[in-house]
Amino acid sequence: MYLKLKQSGDLVEVLDVGLLVDPCRDEIPGRLHAGEELQEPAPFAKTALCFPSGEALPRCWLDPHYRDTELKR
Repeated sequence: MYLKLKQSGDLVEVLDVGLLVDPCRDEIPGRLHAGEELQEPAPFAKTALCFPSGEALPRCWLDPHYRDTELKR
């Protein structure tokens, strides 16, 4: 799966989709796809990423408390 860095627009290959959808993780391992050589894996902050279309990541992937207000009712 590929995501895009918001600031530069470069693509990042997500190396572990399970960690991406885990809302308790702030960073995910990925590989930057810029240039012609294969880059080394590096950590990327999930808040710095979006889908290649520019759409934001779902809140349930970023915030472990995204349903707290619904559960209090």
